[in-house]
Amino acid sequence: MILEMKNISKSFGAVQALKDVSFSVGSKEIHGLLGENGAGKTTLMNVLAGTFGPDAGTIGIDGNIVEGMTPKKAAELKIRFIHQELNLCNDLTVFQNMFLGEEYTRQWWMVDRKRELEHAQKVLNSMNSGIDAHTLVAELDTAQKQMVEIARALLFSSELIIMDEPTTALNNREIEKLFSIMQRLKEEGVSFIYISHKMPEIFRICDRYTVLRDGSFIRSGLIKDINEHQATELLIGKSFVQAHIKDGIAASITDEVVLTAKDLSGSSFSNVSFELHRGEILVCTGLQGSGTDELATSLFGASTLKGGTVETAAGPLAMHDIKGVMRRGIAMVPRNRKERGILPDLSIRNNNSLAFFVARHKSLFVDKNEEKRRFDASQKRLGIKVGSDMDVITSLSGGNQQKVILSRWLELDADVYIMDNPTQGIDVGAKFSIYKLIVELASQGKGVIVFTSEYPEIHQLADRCLVLYKGMPAAVLSRDEITEVAIMEYSTGTRGEVLN
Repeated sequence: MILEMKNISKSFGAVQALKDVSFSVGSKEIHGLLGENGAGKTTLMNVLAGTFGPDAGTIGIDGNIVEGMTPKKAAELKIRFIHQELNLCNDLTVFQNMFLGEEYTRQWWMVDRKRELEHAQKVLNSMNSGIDAHTLVAELDTAQKQMVEIARALLFSSELIIMDEPTTALNNREIEKLFSIMQRLKEEGVSFIYISHKMPEIFRICDRYTVLRDGSFIRSGLIKDINEHQATELLIGKSFVQAHIKDGIAASITDEVVLTAKDLSGSSFSNVSFELHRGEILVCTGLQGSGTDELATSLFGASTLKGGTVETAAGPLAMHDIKGVMRRGIAMVPRNRKERGILPDLSIRNNNSLAFFVARHKSLFVDKNEEKRRFDASQKRLGIKVGSDMDVITSLSGGNQQKVILSRWLELDADVYIMDNPTQGIDVGAKFSIYKLIVELASQGKGVIVFTSEYPEIHQLADRCLVLYKGMPAAVLSRDEITEVAIMEYSTGTRGEVLN
């Protein structure tokens, strides 16, 4: 084994994140680390990466015990951690980001930009990334930023690469490219720790697995010895039934229209029209670059519409005024919680209250007791796991951060909920609870628009599905017409004509 972590424990105040966990990785191995949000996966990897030390336990690399692991020491041992949340500086170029903190120098301690540029471009080209190392990171889309993170890990010939949800922002073609790179590097002697909530990916790429639950070691073994159903049972600790979330729930869709979009156009989409009915879940999907990202933010007023109108029963909305949109009964759960959702320096309770303060709060002062009552009710409803609601929100796992963001917007009791990839980076059990919440909102008479590219979510949720292709509506499918094949054919332009 190239890595042997034995009896690792770690606490944060009263919360014990890891309890006597052992974990190992062999040479030329892709090891899947599985667990729900809050299971301890990222904490264990942060211990390995030297972000913080364990309270107990040892780390062995190539048979040698490593004392006082630090990020610098981990880098010297050729261990690299690609975090789930992107850690790039938008104001620097791609090659500057790749060498940040580890610059090449020449005489008089000057940075050797030419050598850095050549090396960075060579790595990017080896990945067939199509990215120019001169480019400012701010000009890249999320998928390209993810590829830069991966290239940075490959830059210094790492021998153990930790990947935390690396495919969240990648499309199928880019995922296949990533897997090809991983397989090639594996053959060259590189090992990987692969963290993902996407079971098909785990079974597609990994050799072995380890399951954590509630900070404890559950089981390790060969991927070939289990199936996806068994793995899911290990994750959540009970039998998991792949039932349809809407089964047994009476349809709640009425003829009342709560939102009308007419001939909407933006920089990446055009001629988009639809009606959203009370009690309906409309799913909007398409491949990356199809315009769904901008459409989602445009419906909330966060991106500028070039044409068209958005109306509620009270008339057209002023789409340049987000506060006005919110007060007209529209709420939005954004994608990329780190960039668009959380305020990292504020407490969990304050993050929970942001939408309420903007749209509903009328007093001059904040009633702390009332604010706490609202959070306590939200915590109970969504099962948010916190130590103290006055801890900073970054003290929570990614899944619990996402629940706080959902809770924030639920406090508005809006008529329309726009949810842009609401389960991004969420584990199987938490996904199911969020699906249930979305269906409950619809059953209460809310109109819900969900943006997602994952077919299981479309299958679970959609009453209708709007498919975009190259920024244009390609199809509007009824529930009976929704199949994975149909969605893929419409989203790739291999079936049907673009709708007028």
